[in-house]
Amino acid sequence: MTLPALLPAVTASPVADAYARLNEVFPGLRAEILADGESAPGGPGWVGAHELAAGGDALDAFLAFDAEQVRRDYGQEGRPDVIASFGLHRYAWPACLLVTVPWFLHRRVPRVPVGDVSFQRALGHLTLRVREFACLPGDPAAGLPGARVVADETALRAEVLDAVAEHLAPVLEGFRPRMRRGKRALWGMATDEIVEGLWYVAHLLGEERRAMRELEALLPGTTEPYVGTAGFRELTGPGGASLPTRDRASCCLFYTLRPEDTCVTCPRTCDEERVRKLTPAP
Repeated sequence: MTLPALLPAVTASPVADAYARLNEVFPGLRAEILADGESAPGGPGWVGAHELAAGGDALDAFLAFDAEQVRRDYGQEGRPDVIASFGLHRYAWPACLLVTVPWFLHRRVPRVPVGDVSFQRALGHLTLRVREFACLPGDPAAGLPGARVVADETALRAEVLDAVAEHLAPVLEGFRPRMRRGKRALWGMATDEIVEGLWYVAHLLGEERRAMRELEALLPGTTEPYVGTAGFRELTGPGGASLPTRDRASCCLFYTLRPEDTCVTCPRTCDEERVRKLTPAP
């Protein structure tokens, strides 16, 4: 009897496990890798990163979500540059995780150019294609299609920064005319999105301190186009408790809506107020 030929095994993406773990600890965000030949989703609420980079009607529709949210939650109109800053943050924060989470968990760094990423913000759903990734020698994934083996951890950190910059540079250009900020301020925002996104997710993973060390090595303050260091420091809370905080390289402009309620990592927030906000209620 002739047996049918066995179908070749389907090889999962080398970063699929990292995205599954991200969704497990943070159900509000889902990163889905598209199969070969599978079209990116479209329809209401979906936007391609390349459309945001183009800065046209798709970006207008994207920012209308933020403008409506400000009117609903704060009962006022937000300045156009404030709305644009909110919108950029709400895209860049999850987009950076597409690169930093696989690096942090498995030492694999995917390339995610704007043409390969789409976002549905109301659902917290990202789709992407992973055509190429960097990894270290000895990684079991090193022989997979699209793998690029780099020499060591230093080289892999450079891949992280290059991959994020490749994705964010055109997006920043798309937002820039609406932001009233220069190039340095925009890359300060990018620095903050890298740090605060991974810091938050690592806290959920129970690996906050390791993430802080990794981010300090990733962003020592000398790597262009990024601006500033990871910015971590320690405060002392009640009873001598150690309270990690950081100083942002940029301002999110939330103070324009609630001047009395600055973010805990904002340079405008004094240490006494940070300690109050970071100390759990009795």
